[in-house]
Amino acid sequence: MASRAQRRAMRRQQRGGGSGGGAGGGGGAAPAAGGGEQQTGFSQRARKRQAQVRPAQQQIRGQTGRREVPRGSFVRECIAELRKVEWPDQRQVMTGTVVVIIACAIVGAYLWVNDLVWQRLVELIL
Repeated sequence: MASRAQRRAMRRQQRGGGSGGGAGGGGGAAPAAGGGEQQTGFSQRARKRQAQVRPAQQQIRGQTGRREVPRGSFVRECIAELRKVEWPDQRQVMTGTVVVIIACAIVGAYLWVNDLVWQRLVELIL
């Protein structure tokens, strides 16, 4: 394992393509990257790696630090969800309508009979 100073010297050598052993660069350690690849800065590599590891957790943030949601995303998401809906055909709509009308008639008749009974009972008591 190379020391921190040795790793820094290797990075400087890779970036600048400089010659020489660097600061205490003994031990014959080979660079971490392949031969002809051009190295990016440490912070850029770290950000790129972080985005690869956790792409869903990356939030878009503005200069103020608050989350910025892309404009129109709500409408786009609504349209996407409506495309997933399995819309009923005419036969299913008619069947559902008939069931609702019959249920309303039954409940209405029950409430009407119940009202007549309670009306008579209240009249007898008063």
